[in-house]
Amino acid sequence: MRDIIIFEGITQISLEVAMSLSLLLIIFLIFQFFFLKFPWEEVKRILVGMFLSFIGLSLFLQGVHVGFLPTGTLLGEQMGQLANWAVILIGILMGFVVIIAEPAVRVLNYEVEQVSGGLIRQRVMLYTMSIGVAVAYALAMIRIIYGIPLLYILAPGYLLALIIVRYSSPTFISVAFDSGAVATGPMSATFIMAMAVGVASGTAGRDPLMDGFGLIALATLAPILSVLILGILFGGKKLDHEDEQGSRVNSNNY
Repeated sequence: MRDIIIFEGITQISLEVAMSLSLLLIIFLIFQFFFLKFPWEEVKRILVGMFLSFIGLSLFLQGVHVGFLPTGTLLGEQMGQLANWAVILIGILMGFVVIIAEPAVRVLNYEVEQVSGGLIRQRVMLYTMSIGVAVAYALAMIRIIYGIPLLYILAPGYLLALIIVRYSSPTFISVAFDSGAVATGPMSATFIMAMAVGVASGTAGRDPLMDGFGLIALATLAPILSVLILGILFGGKKLDHEDEQGSRVNSNNY
């Protein structure tokens, strides 16, 4: 009976995943037939990878449905009954740990280290984003507890980001805004969002619909600010392609 409950609804989820991946498969086959013309071994490897992606996405979404969302909501409701300082502290810990567990963050950090020639280390990027999101989750808990309007945090935050852009490295600007996107991956959009709604539900005088949402917006803003600040801390260190770009611009001027 427990196995039936765990896998309840997985057929519908699998169909939705199959429909999404089938579009990608059709596009790939069209390009393969007319343009790419990869050898059969390469095509077989890609097809196996897509099949594994189908299995992984189906199981992940099923796990979200039966595990992440209910657990996050129940945990948040219990947190809402704790002391304010405890809720804020748990928010900090959750923010730090969630980013470390985000698959998309790992991919971004790896790509940044590869493209930068090792100047921007994966671990430096990971800790920078983790600290930023930890602060954002703390602000989200404070906002829920004290009923602070979301605009009062987002507007100054993005204004500060635009100001820091003026002083940060061009490379870090691009990386920063991508960091904001990958930080709100499957972990944040499932477990943490459900937890925030649960905290709002368990806190007296708070509306889950009004106060429980908005955490993802803060989690998007935080890595942007933290990575931009990292760019300022790097100071005069420029990446190789920045120097090449500057040399190219100078030669064109002459």
